[in-house]
Formats: sequence, structure tokens, C-alpha cells
Amino acid sequence: MGKEFWQDGMAFSCQCCSHCCRHEPGFVFLSAKDIQSIMHALSISFAEFKLQYAKPVDIGTGWCISLREKRNHDCILWDDGCTVYEHRPVQCSTYPFWSAILESTESWKAEAADCPGIGKGLAVDAVLIQEKLLARRLNPALVLPYSLRWETADETTLLGCQGLDTNSAYTG
Repeated sequence: MGKEFWQDGMAFSCQCCSHCCRHEPGFVFLSAKDIQSIMHALSISFAEFKLQYAKPVDIGTGWCISLREKRNHDCILWDDGCTVYEHRPVQCSTYPFWSAILESTESWKAEAADCPGIGKGLAVDAVLIQEKLLARRLNPALVLPYSLRWETADETTLLGCQGLDTNSAYTG
């Protein structure tokens, strides 16, 4: 396999524009670690988290758990900034260094059309980029089988991964 186009690093500096958090519909798929971290940051129970902050999304092979959105499509955790920034989901903390975005220079440039931080600032080195890619693989979004009803799913089932097919975890 040849050298990845990003192996010499990629210029990126978050411009705090919040475009990736607001104004457009989208999904923030959650791993078990993400859910636990957010519950801890907000000091809430699993039942509260599930009711107020999460929703199931059909991905064609099962149900992923995503953060809810406000009516204006802002992330449910947005309030003049991320309310759980230090505990934000891995999907958020690794952006824009996702495998689909780093697939080619074309996909990187296409993402730059929506993200003003791409191409700005100092280069993020390849080691950090690889760490972000690995973080996504090590914390895949939970995939619930269709047989497991969201309404009856409990903390032990979801966070203990009992009854879940971890081989089909969604890495987006």
C-alpha cells in the first residue's frame, strides 16, 4: 500500500464556527464509552440520558444510538458551546480525521467546503491523525439488533453490551 496523502500531516485548526454541531440535520452515533462519559459529565442516570438525549437510528443492519437534535438541528448538547466538551463523543473529538474524509485528497477538499478549519493553522502530524483514526475504531458506535426494542433497552443491555453484535459495530 502506498503512502497516505496525509502522512506528512494536514493543516487543521478548529475555527469554533460550530458548523459541525449546528444548523443542519445529522447524526452523532454513540459508543458505550461515549454514553457513560456524557452521563458522568451531566450527572444524570441512564434513564434520563435515554429519554432526553438519545434516539435510535435505523442504519440498515440494526439501530445505532444517536444524540438527539433540537428543532433547529443544533446538537442537543449545544448551548453557546458544547456543554460536555471535555466529554464529547469520539465522533466529535476526532473530526475531521475520519477514515471517509481521509480517504482521498478529493474527500478532504470536499470536507473543507463545509469546515473552515481545514487548511488553517499548523499541520496536525500523522501520529495524531492515526491516534484519532484508532480512537474511532476502538470506540465504535453501538449497534442494537432489530430484535432489541429501544423502548425496553436498559443500561445493562446497552452499556454492558449484552446481546449486542459487537462485530457489526458501526464506525461511520
